[in-house]
Amino acid sequence: MSQSAIGEEGAAAPFSTSTPDFSEVRDWLALLKPRVMTLVVFTGLIGMVVAPGHINPLLGAVAVLCIAVAAGAAGAINMWYDRDIDAVMRRTVNRPIPAGRIRPEEALSFGIVLALGSVVVMGLATNFVAAGWLAGSIGFYVFIYTMWLKRRTPQNIVIGGAAGAFPPVIGWAAVTGGVDVLPLLLFAIVFAWTPPHFWSLSLWAHSDYERAGVPMLPVVAGPRETRRQVMLYTVGLFPLALSPWFLGLAGPIYGAAALVMGLGFLWHATRVLRDRQDAAGRSLTGDAPAKKAFRFSLLHLAVLFAALAADRLILG
Repeated sequence: MSQSAIGEEGAAAPFSTSTPDFSEVRDWLALLKPRVMTLVVFTGLIGMVVAPGHINPLLGAVAVLCIAVAAGAAGAINMWYDRDIDAVMRRTVNRPIPAGRIRPEEALSFGIVLALGSVVVMGLATNFVAAGWLAGSIGFYVFIYTMWLKRRTPQNIVIGGAAGAFPPVIGWAAVTGGVDVLPLLLFAIVFAWTPPHFWSLSLWAHSDYERAGVPMLPVVAGPRETRRQVMLYTVGLFPLALSPWFLGLAGPIYGAAALVMGLGFLWHATRVLRDRQDAAGRSLTGDAPAKKAFRFSLLHLAVLFAALAADRLILG
């Protein structure tokens, strides 16, 4: 999940009424959290690719667009709700709302319109099962994670991880009109992947969460316990990621990828477990093992889903 320089001289006044330019368009796009959207779209697309049956390419493109817009809508509402803590975190202080470039009420309206539109179009273009899962993903991220869990419990990422696990189920349902074992396994994989992925990030950025009063695990339980949890969840993720191959739902390309990437993630998690420097408050540009584990986790998930698609497209 880069920001421009903070406090740049000569910046336009907040809420400027001048003619919109590209920077204003860029701010509206930033509300959609495009980096997060990329991963969501990718896993949703793979869910469609591996689903049995066929969907008209045009309708498939519309379904992928709906998944992207829904993710962006949830991101915009999240930025509206979290504008107070974004204003005190250095990673987020230059986001459009805390920086004063977009009004909070405008961002909220933008998010609501996109959310409703994406669900309606998904239902009309594919089926209402997919639309229901899409609506559930938006609601879970906005109400369960953002408004309920994030500021109340260090388990926010564990439970809230379900929000990012919906896309492969949505993609599958868009093609088939239902849900089966494989998309539910993909949901479980993303769900179990989220804690070690995000806690690795929070280890090297924990000072931001502490400053904002967000009870992320490193802030509440300390870096040592967080490192232990990263290791435990990565160990649990390893057999879970291999399960589609064990159950005959994926082929050898996926099995090999899950084995290699799982071992790689375990190696990074072991380095995180043994690290003792993150408690000193490293800068965001440091090369702590936690930062490397965070980056590898992104590669891990991308390779798993790409390998699943390769099995389907190459081996049938």
